Amino acid sequence: MFFFTSLAIEGALAGVLYSLIALAFVVVYKASRVINFALGEWLMLAVLLVATGVHVLGLAFAAAMAFACAGMFLFALLFNALVLRHLVGRPLIALLMVTLGIGTLIRGGAQFASRSVPSGISLPIPAEPLVLNALRIPTDKLVAALIAALTIALLAWFHQRSRTGVALRAIADDQQVAMAVGIDVYRYLLIVWCMAGAICVVGGTLWTFVNGGGFGIGLVALKIFPIVVIGGLDSIPGTIIAAVLIGVLESIATGYLDPHFGGGTGLFACYLVLVAMLFVRPFGLFGREEVERV
Repeated sequence: MFFFTSLAIEGALAGVLYSLIALAFVVVYKASRVINFALGEWLMLAVLLVATGVHVLGLAFAAAMAFACAGMFLFALLFNALVLRHLVGRPLIALLMVTLGIGTLIRGGAQFASRSVPSGISLPIPAEPLVLNALRIPTDKLVAALIAALTIALLAWFHQRSRTGVALRAIADDQQVAMAVGIDVYRYLLIVWCMAGAICVVGGTLWTFVNGGGFGIGLVALKIFPIVVIGGLDSIPGTIIAAVLIGVLESIATGYLDPHFGGGTGLFACYLVLVAMLFVRPFGLFGREEVERV
């Protein structure tokens, strides 16, 4: 029971971090219905910018985060102006292929640009674990989860209470009606992509700090896609709940099954749940079932 509790706590902490990264996917899909298959590469680019600010430019950590956010905002602006605007009204498959192509381009460019940039990122957090009744909780994962939870709370408040958030919810409900009442859809979609870039900076930095650097961060998207489908592609609360559940499931499966099967059982279990969810409830736990008149 002690081993199970330890695995569940670590999985829940990882799940909170998953939920933050997954929001970079959900906020884009919710507003624009674009499935960003390049999420892993966006994370990679964000971490590379933070590492460049810290190790190459010699910036303080806060300044390096601001530098990375500015870089992601610029990338989102170029992506929106040069790519997305020209794909309005095109088939969905065109948008999917564009995100895959952009992801490949980012991956190749990041590998070339990062040869002289150390990929590790350190935060001023004590390394000693927190001990509660003989239960050792990793301090770095706990602090990363708390920062991620705070960021999620700020995003939720922004989406529900701010004027921009109201406009984004209107666009998510019906873009044509939003345009008819005077909402500048193109400007707000740019804001959405900039938000995704900022989320990638925070989430990617926390993930790199907890799990180490390198291009393995691009593979995080493989864990995010089951989360957003299970929780509901357009549901922020569903994404948070699904992320914690997937984090716990992955941790328990890895702890109990990896010694017998040699590794990879955590990811396999997540995709097994994903397949089951697609059979039972294709639109996710909290997603909205779309009904169209024909």
